Amino acid sequence: MDSDLDSAMIVGLGNPGAEYEGTRHNVGFMAADEISALLRVRFSSRHGTFDYARARAGGVTVHLVKPLTYMNLSGTAISEALAMTGTPVGRTLIILDDFQLPLGALRIRPAGSDGGHRGLASVIASLQTDRVPRLRCGIGREVLPPKEERRDFVLEVFEPGEAAPARDMIHRAADAARAFAESGIEHAMTVYNTP
Repeated sequence: MDSDLDSAMIVGLGNPGAEYEGTRHNVGFMAADEISALLRVRFSSRHGTFDYARARAGGVTVHLVKPLTYMNLSGTAISEALAMTGTPVGRTLIILDDFQLPLGALRIRPAGSDGGHRGLASVIASLQTDRVPRLRCGIGREVLPPKEERRDFVLEVFEPGEAAPARDMIHRAADAARAFAESGIEHAMTVYNTP
């Protein structure tokens, strides 16, 4: 079990606004909303650059954050949320989409590159470290669209046949994030990483 488990911050990446609701790029927001429902708390928009909620789970204070700065500037909001909550970077989990993983796959890592994800790139640049725990949620298909079409692909809603596996993935991502908060990253990786 990780040390210093008295608090954790869970950040779901996404874009604010009705036009982005339900899109692949917003699975981080969807997972954050799922966690807030599980913990029976509501997000407040009083914090300027991010929506925020706080809950207790398993003896741990859980800070839930959804940046309102749009995906490519997520790091600004996360820096402000870390300053407000005093949460260590190592106890902060970033939930994001990954089109290179198949739909439904989960991949938790304690550190690494941004993998071409601009939201995570913004976080790494703002925090000046790549040692930021992250939970990648697979949104990909067996055959990926050409590179020039991928921006449009991530901004699409899930197709009808993808809706059920996407919902299941978001539920498992919420469970994984809660396990990270309560028991640490090693436990979450062991239980929730997709083989």
